[in-house]
Amino acid sequence: MAHKISILIVDDEESVRDSLFNWFREDGFVVECAEDAQKALSILESRNFDIILADIRMPGMDGLEMQRRIKALNKDSIIIIMTAFASVESAVRALKDGAFDYITKPFDPDDLSHLIRNATKQISLEAENEALKEKVISLENIDDVIGNSKAVIKVLKEVETVAKSSSSVIITGESGTGKELIAKAIPSNSKRKYFPLVSVHCGALTESLLESELFGHEKGAFTGAMYTRKGRFEMADGGTIFLDEISTISPKMQVELLRVLETKSFVRVGGNKEVSSDFRIICATNKDLMKMVKKGTFREDLYYRLNVVNITVPPLRDRKEDIPLLVDYFIKKYCTSMSRNLVTIEAPALKRLEEYDYPGNVRELENMIERAIVVGDQKEIRIRDLPFEKNAAVSSVESLDDMEKVHIQQILTKYSWNISRSAKALHVDRMTLYNKIKKYDLKSPL
Repeated sequence: MAHKISILIVDDEESVRDSLFNWFREDGFVVECAEDAQKALSILESRNFDIILADIRMPGMDGLEMQRRIKALNKDSIIIIMTAFASVESAVRALKDGAFDYITKPFDPDDLSHLIRNATKQISLEAENEALKEKVISLENIDDVIGNSKAVIKVLKEVETVAKSSSSVIITGESGTGKELIAKAIPSNSKRKYFPLVSVHCGALTESLLESELFGHEKGAFTGAMYTRKGRFEMADGGTIFLDEISTISPKMQVELLRVLETKSFVRVGGNKEVSSDFRIICATNKDLMKMVKKGTFREDLYYRLNVVNITVPPLRDRKEDIPLLVDYFIKKYCTSMSRNLVTIEAPALKRLEEYDYPGNVRELENMIERAIVVGDQKEIRIRDLPFEKNAAVSSVESLDDMEKVHIQQILTKYSWNISRSAKALHVDRMTLYNKIKKYDLKSPL
């Protein structure tokens, strides 16, 4: 291998750290030590190590929990668990959670050397594949962000830039565009990636439940509070909290949220003790918060506190070149989950999907493909398998004027309100189309 193998030793016993440090340094490895899991995770924020040797029993976070956190973000990490308290149960747990191997103290020098040689061989075999993978994509946790359109690439570049800071982020976009996927990608590529990402759907909770969920509560704070419970802000200490549908929170919660953002501290419901937490906040909404600010339904000071960086996720109608990739992805996903043979999609059906404007965005397309696989003939998705209702748009209209209005609206939507293309499709001139738009008071959604 072109580079020296690096080893991180995590053990609360200084004698163990020193002996292993000297031993591996003499063998030509790059070695660093940490006295506990928290220190090790902090070191891993700034650099990676080829091999991590971790003791199980340490003050605070144990070696198995540290391994789970590292593996959650990098399943290929080579972690060797060390312990003086060997048991079948701990060995099984370590290996089940992805440990490369398990070794007991006191170490047999030959056994440990053999273990490190095996780990080094694995690193060497995977190095070329890993290098190729990094060339394909440099961001983590965006496997479900499918697409190579300019709109998608722009968003991913914004994620890469924003991940380097700890600034607050608001992710905007219509429902079903994938805002939560983008929210997860930001902390996964930041210095906080080894710490929790805590998500809260604000729109699904009442004001009182949301307050308890965010800030926690003390035992006896209200009926049913049988024990003290940490809130989501407290759970997110060191990491990131994601507040989905931020536009739905009440004026009272807006005031409380503003205070938390300014002080990074809060009081549990029913308590009187200040609790501090170091978190990054990411929010998402399908509403125009600035319009809400102007109407007085959303606090201006909170808006600017949250909206340090804004990422807008494009609707599917603005990235239709990604539809074939998404269709292929969802076909594979649901054929696998349903244990079905892989199906294909006929050209007319794909063309019909590419022509549709998806008010429900990517979520709607996913639903269509799942349904088509369920109701189809298991070999090929055809137009009849897709949930397009013939004449659904005109079923509730009676007059010729109403039918004409609906048809013109459909054509304008299909061609993204391009007047020239719409007029050509309707076989009328541009002036006639303008007059029809005025007559029926049709409005562009853009």
